Order: sequence, then structure tokens, then C-alpha cells
Amino acid sequence: MPSSRSRSSRARPQAVDGEARRLALVIHLAFFLLLTSALVRYVVRHGGQPQVPAVLTLAGVLAVLYVVGRRTAAPPPATGPLDVRGSPTDPTASPAGIPDTPAVPGRPPLTELVWLGALVTVWAVLVTLAPSFAWCAVPLFYTALRTLPARPAYTLVAFFTVFVVVAQLRLADRVDIDAVVGPPAVALLATAVFTHMDRQATRQAVLIRDLVRTRRELAATERREGTLTERQRLAMEIHDTLAQSLSSQRMLLQAADRVWSTDPEQARAHVRTAASIAESSLNEARRFVHDLAPTDLAKSSGLEEALQRLASRESTAERAVTCVIDGAPGPVGLPDRVQSALLRIAQGALANVREHSGATRAALTLTYLGDQVRLDVADNGRGLDPSTLPERASGVRGHGMPAIRARVGQLGGTLTVESAPGDGAVISAAVPLPTTLSAAEAPAS
Repeated sequence: MPSSRSRSSRARPQAVDGEARRLALVIHLAFFLLLTSALVRYVVRHGGQPQVPAVLTLAGVLAVLYVVGRRTAAPPPATGPLDVRGSPTDPTASPAGIPDTPAVPGRPPLTELVWLGALVTVWAVLVTLAPSFAWCAVPLFYTALRTLPARPAYTLVAFFTVFVVVAQLRLADRVDIDAVVGPPAVALLATAVFTHMDRQATRQAVLIRDLVRTRRELAATERREGTLTERQRLAMEIHDTLAQSLSSQRMLLQAADRVWSTDPEQARAHVRTAASIAESSLNEARRFVHDLAPTDLAKSSGLEEALQRLASRESTAERAVTCVIDGAPGPVGLPDRVQSALLRIAQGALANVREHSGATRAALTLTYLGDQVRLDVADNGRGLDPSTLPERASGVRGHGMPAIRARVGQLGGTLTVESAPGDGAVISAAVPLPTTLSAAEAPAS
């Protein structure tokens, strides 16, 4: 028999699963079965004796005490019932129905001690009058072990065992080795089984608590990562739409201001272009607020037409922008997210051409290659050293290439920059195409 055990039956994690409930039901049924069997045996063998009414009364009182005690004085579970999401219906419990802090051993309430004392007293008197009721002690072992701390519980089990041994010797009318050895063996086995099950339940409760805490932390981490990813995506969307448009308007208005007196017609052309860009930006902002989808895609029949609109809008007297479509998409077309990303990449690349390259010509080329689609943005500007391109955005500006690189990476594609100082530049984004598309990925009809 174990020597010591920390226990508080009120705070100890109780069984809330089906197996533990079935075990408790078996113990209760065993008690009433043994009680009924002993009662029938006593009445059959001693029906004419004067103490029969007292025995029947004590048996009834014992049954009532057992039922009332199980319903009122028994310790409530330390864990609340779980709902379908694994959260406790008790608002004070943890999301797993398991306390966040280990149980603290303590003394049972006085009502439980009074109830258990009455139960043991009635049983002892009953066994003194009718030894046949001695085996009702086996289910009572579990009652004592569930109610009391370790040492008092083991002491009470030993008391039960002595009473059972004495009752068996009285029934046998002789010294029987089975009557002396059997009850202690049964008591030892029952106590060992309960101790093992209780310790396993406690370990399982601790594991469940740790698992649920880990799950909560993982969910919080995923939410934070999702928030950061969405913020990054929104930052790229704002840069590729509003920020680039505002930058273009500022450049056009500055150019108009420089030639306002010397070339009024050119100045007015710059203002008209800036107004056109402002109108497009306003539509883009409204669409952005609505569903974050590119306005050009919403107004077009597909990515090809949207790129052609973009090239036409970016073409000015100083710079010609052309658009070439090579091949055709497959029967299922391009996923919406791929179309949106490629359009944003084209917008970002042309914004770099407009602001930094000094090019007079630029070309958009969309090529379908069966298992992938490639977008090339080429210009004849001053070129650059690809090794100097930033990996991440820095400061207020500098989001262009990092945003393009991030979009290509989100699609599982590759980005290539071919350039040299004074020799123009070609930005190439190759995006793999899935062989089959889910309903969520399929382009809108």
C-alpha cells in the first residue's frame, strides 16, 4: 500500500469523461447489489429473530445515507463540463476545464466528515448485528478514498478491513485462513487500484492543462502573425496605389509649375494628367476600402486588359509604355490572387521607371508558359546595379522593390532583375500556376 499521497478530493481533478462516470456507476451498483444480497440472505436465514426489524431499518438508513451523501456531500468535480469547443461552461475554469494551478491538499468540509462518520457508524452497527453485510465495505473503500486525505483514508480502510475479518470469522464459527487473508488482500487490491487510477487522472489533468495552455499560446501566436501579415499586405497595397499616385501627381504638378510661364500648354497637360491620376486614385481608394481589389481589374475583363489600361495610362509625351500579351491562359484562367498580384507588380515596377529611371520607353510583357506565367517590365533608362537593391523597405520611401519581391514570394514565384548602369533594366516575375484550382481560387466569371 502506498505510504503517502497528497490529496484534496475537492480540488483534485475529478473524472469528467465517460469512463470515470461509468466506473462510479459500477461502484454504486456494486454497493446496492451487495447490500441487497446481504439483506436477502439475512432475511432468509434469520427471518424469525427479534432483531430483524432493526437490521432492516439500519439497512434502509445505510442505503439512504449513501444516496444522499453521493448527491449532496460528495465533493464536486474540480473541473467544469466542456462545451463543444473544449471551453468550460464554468466561467472561472480554464479553457480545458482544468485548473491552471495544481490542486492544494486540504481538509474536507465538516458536512462531508459528518456524513462519512454517520455512514461508517451505521455500517459498523449493522455488521455487528448481521455479519452478512460486511462485504458492503468494498464499495465504501472508494467512498473513504474519494472523501478523505491519504492517511485518514487508509486508516478508515484498515478499520473496514478489521470489521470484515471479524464478521467473516463469526460467520465461519472457526478460524479460517481465507477469512483472515481474503479481506486484507481485497482491501489492498482495491486501494492500490484506486491510488493508481487517481494518480493517472491527476497526471492526465496536468497534461491536458499544459496542452490547452500550449494551444492557447499557439493560437495567440498565429493571430499575431496573421495580423502582421495583413498589415504588411495592406502596406504594400497602399504603396502600390495611393502612395504611387500621390507621388506621380506631385511630380506632374512640380513639372507644371516649372513651365507654367514659359510653356502654358505643357503645364496644362501636366495638370490634366495629374487630375486623371487623382481621379484614378480616388476610384482606387474607394475600391480599396470596399474589397482591396485593384480598380483596373474590376473595370477590365481580365489581367490582359488591365495591363493594357495601365500601359495606356502610364504613357506620356516623355515616355511611351507598351503592353504585349504572349500566349493565352489555360481553360480555368488565372486565380484572382495571381491576377491582382501581377497587376500590383506591374504598377510598382512602372512607378520605379517613372520616378527613377529617366526612361523614354518601357514595355509590359505578359507571357503564358503552360505551368507558369511571367511578367516582364523593361525600360531603356539609366539602369542600376541589382546588388544595391534593398531586401526590405527602409524609411518613408523604398517600398517598391521589397513589395514586389514580397508579392512574388507569396505566390511561390521567382523575381529576376537584369540591369547595368546606363543599360536599362528588366524586371521579370515568374509565378507557377496550379494544375487544378479550388473554388476559392478560381477566377470570377
